[in-house]
Amino acid sequence: MGVERLGIALEPTADYERRADGSGGCEDARVTFVEPLQHYVMTYTALSANGPRIALAMSEDLLHWARIGLATFEPYECIDFVNVDNKDASVFPVAIPNHAGKLELALLHRPLFPGTLPEDLAGERGPRIVDREHESIWISYCPMPSANLAPHRPGLLNSHHRLASPVSPWERLKIGGGAPPIMTQHGWMILYHGVCNTAEPGSNACKLRYSAGVIVLSKEHPHEIRYRSVHPVMTPELPQELAGIVADVVFPTGIDRRDDLGSPNRFDVYYGMADDRIGVARLDVPDQLPSGAAADPPANECEALALKD
Repeated sequence: MGVERLGIALEPTADYERRADGSGGCEDARVTFVEPLQHYVMTYTALSANGPRIALAMSEDLLHWARIGLATFEPYECIDFVNVDNKDASVFPVAIPNHAGKLELALLHRPLFPGTLPEDLAGERGPRIVDREHESIWISYCPMPSANLAPHRPGLLNSHHRLASPVSPWERLKIGGGAPPIMTQHGWMILYHGVCNTAEPGSNACKLRYSAGVIVLSKEHPHEIRYRSVHPVMTPELPQELAGIVADVVFPTGIDRRDDLGSPNRFDVYYGMADDRIGVARLDVPDQLPSGAAADPPANECEALALKD
């Protein structure tokens, strides 16, 4: 498979994408065609002096992009999403029902609270306590904007719901979004990433490993998990995944259902290989979901979760 580079979609020029020293970033973009808007919507990480924040842009042709601005959030109980780092965002391609059944635009995101970075947790030994409120993928909603949404008027996200927390050893340090949600015969499928630490041979030092798993959400109630893979569906194995700018990483951010081949259960997954190259993998969705997959165990959302290696 060959590709041709046509240029840069976005580069850091807005205040919320730049730092005082001239650095900054427009990073980790996910793109979804949102049918009610008849536009492509890009969610990306804007890197400014305040840290990483979720930003949005829109396009009719994938070549010309208009910035919408930073995502804005209503507070949720004791959680202030606006003033913490946030990354790994993506939107659904259609309006979906929130917890009250109202059709709205939905955003997946992963706030990064102080102390929850993989580097902060990698040195912990044995079982660790997961703070489910502060180490989770969240889903938030806002009224569906009009197709002529002004670039300076992003929607206010509310109706927040904690979707998933780390539960398996391969994701014990962190989970976060990957490819945008896409509909399958079983419901909304999300490829997400999980981080664990692995021991360096002959050393007490630990390194981080980024793998990918699958979550399937209910079509009727997308805040409910129908299936979650106990084991990763992708782990770093190839030389290009094991060595690079950031070693030991597979990181999915794009997905394409191959309806053009008459294969609605086949998906091409585009992913980062050690932050150095772009890889493509094939994912075939089975006719029946495997049994025995663990979602979050039943518990009050405010309770902690003990996670063992």
